Amino acid sequence: MEFIDLKTQYQRLKPAIQARINAVLDHGKYILGPEVGELETCLAEYVGTRHCIAVSSGTDALLLSMMALEIQPGDEVITSPFSFIATVETIALLGAKPVFADINPKTLNIDPAAIEAAVTPATRAIMPVSLYGQCADMDAINAIADKHGLAVIEDGAQSFGATYKGRRSCSLSTIGCTSFFPSKPLGCYGDAGACFTDDDELATRLRQLRIHGQERRYYHTRAGINGRIDTIQAAILLAKMEIFPDEVEKRIQIGTKYSEALKEYVGVPYIEPHNNSVYAQYTIQIENRNELANALHERGIPTAVHYPEALHLQPAFTYLNIKQGALPYSELTAERVLSLPMHPYLTEHAQNQVIEAVQEAITVLCQN
Repeated sequence: MEFIDLKTQYQRLKPAIQARINAVLDHGKYILGPEVGELETCLAEYVGTRHCIAVSSGTDALLLSMMALEIQPGDEVITSPFSFIATVETIALLGAKPVFADINPKTLNIDPAAIEAAVTPATRAIMPVSLYGQCADMDAINAIADKHGLAVIEDGAQSFGATYKGRRSCSLSTIGCTSFFPSKPLGCYGDAGACFTDDDELATRLRQLRIHGQERRYYHTRAGINGRIDTIQAAILLAKMEIFPDEVEKRIQIGTKYSEALKEYVGVPYIEPHNNSVYAQYTIQIENRNELANALHERGIPTAVHYPEALHLQPAFTYLNIKQGALPYSELTAERVLSLPMHPYLTEHAQNQVIEAVQEAITVLCQN
């Protein structure tokens, strides 16, 4: 059984993907070719923003967003300690200070009350993570930002396609960012990402920053990076967008089935009534995680842990001097989470295999 099955998706899209790639090979515009602009228009319309700026990765999307907001060394950016390291390392790379606010133990997304408590005169931005495919409480977060004059950058690397109160992830804040890493809900065949905004000036800055701060050829208004998306990756994403809404629905159906079948056995994802999740990962919680993972492996079910240690305890951030126990919900959750196979091509038979394996393994573990 595949944890994430990209091969079946490719077989479904093979003619469209090949045609798109061949078109790029024929015109030879491999950097910022016409497919990039086409993709940006397509994605902006889908998300519901004025601007989409396609970039080289989800990590670079976060970095470029903070550069466009002119985050400086010494500025503070409040974010979640329970995420992939890219969320925090981009803050540190700019010389800014990551400030952690603990998560809500139900949704596993950053807790707005903890954000409010973390704001200081040095705070410049809030970077909530829409973890596992569900958006954070963006209205509450935006209200805090408005109160203190802060920007909000949604790290939507795992939530592209999800909705929050009828609005799509990446349209909910000053700048929304996502990743098109192959395993994401919408993934290409390499690294790529995007930034979304309704702010014309920020969009201009982002477009310049992704090409070395260039306003026009060899005229640089600011220092930027090489943050461009490859045209071939844009072409692949255009082909995949044709079926993406269908894949989102399948993810929701599978996630709902998992939760209904497993809720009496393990902690299943809590989805707010006003949200839907694209289940970038389907992640359960259980105290004896390693025992369950081993038992599932013996039954042919692959698993993964996203993420095994909270970011404030990672060696890279020891300079922040945050002690163990300071962010208890994030630390406890990191010890309990386990992700099960999740992708739109998980057959009903495979879904049932996963469900039965978890039920059986938990029953045995409880008896021991």
